[in-house]
Amino acid sequence: MTIRKVPLATGEYFHVYNRGNSKQEIFLDDKDRERFVKLLYLCNSKKKVNFRDDIVDCKIDAWDFKRGETLVSIGAWVLMPNHFHIYITSKSSPKPGLGEGEEGKSSITLFMHKLSVCYAKYFNTKYNRTGCLYEGCFKSTHIISDEQSKYLFSYIHLNPVKLFDSSWKGGRIIESDAVLNYLNNYKWSSFEDYCGILRKENKILDLKDFPEYFSNTNDFKEEILMWINFKNLPLNPV
Repeated sequence: MTIRKVPLATGEYFHVYNRGNSKQEIFLDDKDRERFVKLLYLCNSKKKVNFRDDIVDCKIDAWDFKRGETLVSIGAWVLMPNHFHIYITSKSSPKPGLGEGEEGKSSITLFMHKLSVCYAKYFNTKYNRTGCLYEGCFKSTHIISDEQSKYLFSYIHLNPVKLFDSSWKGGRIIESDAVLNYLNNYKWSSFEDYCGILRKENKILDLKDFPEYFSNTNDFKEEILMWINFKNLPLNPV
């Protein structure tokens, strides 16, 4: 059992993340990324969810699954080759006997357990492997200020820039339009959702439970551009 310095309390905001064991890649192709993204939606439910039984065998689109009451609210997310980031808050305390609920566990813990286990089973089966997929239990950072909270939206969505230009965080300024174009075409994050693009993945986010820092898509892009051009970009949101 992991003892956290800051409990994953209801109503608090957290940056949660994890990476592959020994920094190995955990997303090897687009099918892997698609499965994880669908699980971000499906596992956010107090119902028990089995992808094969509830989606494949029922011959439905994962996005049409009726989740019922959800465990958490997600404000932003991104997938990278060997890790992922999620901005999250719990909606309510889980009740014993309700779906996957276990007394003493936070809703965030329950959601992350479902997500991690479901994806690890898929990955290990697909690639005929055994053993732990992740580098231990997921990590969490408590977000306690507006400054942290607002920056985290940019931090998460700017992660893919490292794939575009690995030297960017070393302080080198890169061409802003090219970066925005790259991010606009990187579908494995919530960037497109903040840009107003209608897609099925919109269902992952529940923004009403997060502070409203961007009144429109232009505000969001201006914030992203500011950090793209910032010479001393913080390496993490704390």
